[in-house]
Amino acid sequence: MAKKAVVLFNLGGPDTSDAVEPFLFNLFNDPAIIRLPTPFRWLVAKLISRRRAPVAQEIYSFIGGSSPILEQTRAQADALEASLATAGSDDYKLFISMRYWHPFSDETAQAVRDWAPDEVILLPLYPQFSSTTTASSFTDWQRAAKKAGLDVPTARLCCYPMEEGFIAAYADLISSKMKEIPDGQPLRLLFSAHGLPQKIVDQGDPYQFQVEETAKRVAAKLNRPDLDWKVCYQSRVGPMKWLEPSTETEIHRAGEENINLVIVPIAFVSEHSETLVELDIEYEKLAREKGVAGYYRVDTVGVHADFIAGLAAMVLKMKSANVTSESGGRICPTTFKDCLMLAS
Repeated sequence: MAKKAVVLFNLGGPDTSDAVEPFLFNLFNDPAIIRLPTPFRWLVAKLISRRRAPVAQEIYSFIGGSSPILEQTRAQADALEASLATAGSDDYKLFISMRYWHPFSDETAQAVRDWAPDEVILLPLYPQFSSTTTASSFTDWQRAAKKAGLDVPTARLCCYPMEEGFIAAYADLISSKMKEIPDGQPLRLLFSAHGLPQKIVDQGDPYQFQVEETAKRVAAKLNRPDLDWKVCYQSRVGPMKWLEPSTETEIHRAGEENINLVIVPIAFVSEHSETLVELDIEYEKLAREKGVAGYYRVDTVGVHADFIAGLAAMVLKMKSANVTSESGGRICPTTFKDCLMLAS
């Protein structure tokens, strides 16, 4: 029986109000986020984090002063470990590595080393690949593993935007939410994903392509030929041009048309400030002000049985020292040079 460590990657979030500013600094000091040379990036990260900290602290105050993302990731890790225990003959142990707050890659790599696995499987909780999320986490893990002396075969799952369990979980959650809308009333499904600067996509990042593929698959799974749906992007920061249309723009449009909106956080698998505050409070208020007939927010997939089963199925198929997508091969057009499958 082989010992296999499965490392779940997620963004992380501040666990106290005092942690907000250092969390933001870690975020903006990531070279995948602020693409400047080290001394300039450090200065920019210091400036942005100091200026944004009071606003971010106020945002987190609406959800108890801290992010729930670690607790939710632990629940997903427990559910996945239980699923793997019943489905495979190997010994699987789950670990969590957060990118911008504890537990960092350094802490987790040491814990994995101490467990002495025969193999490590890297599993990002970012269904759609981006150089700013998955690739950044993989790069930081490689550094941390080397520092910890963790030298075992390592498999990496780069993305799973069309994985059947992930798609089925969101389709189920959306169907349940749609039942809350009175019969005969018009509705539009908004697949709201975290935004990204347009420049990053233009440079070869496949994130937008993969988000749109997810939305297409979920819409098809719902099996409603007359379904009105659209992809949009939230959480813009700074003056750069970001992916469009924005979620705010689509809320304005729905208000003008006086229709119901069903908001789906399609690029998130757990709840945090972007869903619990931005979607549930800020955008719901905007929807009321703009005359949206009804505003309905779908939960993230969390520990939905279909989602966990899909993750388990991918883990069981992964091979040592390999980079793979949900299908085992490249799913992005070759124009996206940031795709990791290009180098695998």
